[in-house]
Amino acid sequence: MQNRVFGHVDGGDIHEITLRSDNGIEARILTWGAVVRDLSIPTARGRQRVVVGYDTLEDYVADTAYAGAIAGRFANRIRNGRFDLDGRVCQLPLNQDGKHTLHGGGDGQSFSRRPWTLEAHDPSSVAMSLRSPDGDAGFPGNLDVRCVYRLLGPATLQVELAATTDAPTLCNLASHGYFNLELPAGFADAAVPNAIDHEFVAEADFYTPVDDDLIPTGEIRLTSGTPFDFHRQRPLRNPENVTYDIGFVLRRQPLPGNDLVHAGTLFGPRTGMALDVFTTEPHLQLYDGGSFKGPAVGLDGARYGKHCGICLEPQRYPDSPNHRHFSDAVLRPGDTYRQVTEYRFRAS
Repeated sequence: MQNRVFGHVDGGDIHEITLRSDNGIEARILTWGAVVRDLSIPTARGRQRVVVGYDTLEDYVADTAYAGAIAGRFANRIRNGRFDLDGRVCQLPLNQDGKHTLHGGGDGQSFSRRPWTLEAHDPSSVAMSLRSPDGDAGFPGNLDVRCVYRLLGPATLQVELAATTDAPTLCNLASHGYFNLELPAGFADAAVPNAIDHEFVAEADFYTPVDDDLIPTGEIRLTSGTPFDFHRQRPLRNPENVTYDIGFVLRRQPLPGNDLVHAGTLFGPRTGMALDVFTTEPHLQLYDGGSFKGPAVGLDGARYGKHCGICLEPQRYPDSPNHRHFSDAVLRPGDTYRQVTEYRFRAS
């Protein structure tokens, strides 16, 4: 375990914590945006990097792709940035094309674009916290958030998120890593393999359709017979050139002894590596990186572009405060928001 100052924002230190597990997994975590900057897995062919990341803090401050960060106070989209909570109408900043709110707001408003406080760390875990004050980006109530990253055996990154409030508010957090299972460590000065050629399976029979602005229509439809049918493993690339920024309604089949459910699996056909996602959340957002707008050059000089990584984001339903039949994202005093998501890697 190593703790170093990665850079400075507004005179404050941003730390990078390096975690290592007994099984050889290594992760580098920043206190800027609670970012997973790097994650590598040992394989029979050597170490393999599996996430998109950047070399400098300046890249993360400039990044608008939310790479590796925790999105909130409300991940995903809210139509017109507007919702009614107990008769109070709240207006949020409109950072998606000046029409809607995405991931809690724009620069300095989303939890992905501000410093977190380092609480504790050991060789294989790190805990950070963040206070979002009443009125922050238009959301009511003080919100105290905690994020814990843990490396578990045999090859798992666990993300645990918790939050409490002193007034009714919304809370919907999501881990926004871009995964590419064909990035060996040391992939220097070259364009990364296109992750749209990965294959995917969703543990879902239904999805939440969206309009042209990617806002849910309020419908819940069967995936069968649609481009969103991932009952069986198949490539994300498709003859219809459908791109994916869509949510799946997960089957609720908790594992024995805990409340995690299998959300989906991503496969890297060139390496044979697989990523299984398990979560407590009811909804999985699949984003294929088709509109990636992060810095063009990343770790070790790797060149990023469209479809450089795949996001698998467990969360509550998008725009849920405007659809009563969607999963509830309201947090009230005395209650605790809790999410546990595990990214479990399998190497051939």
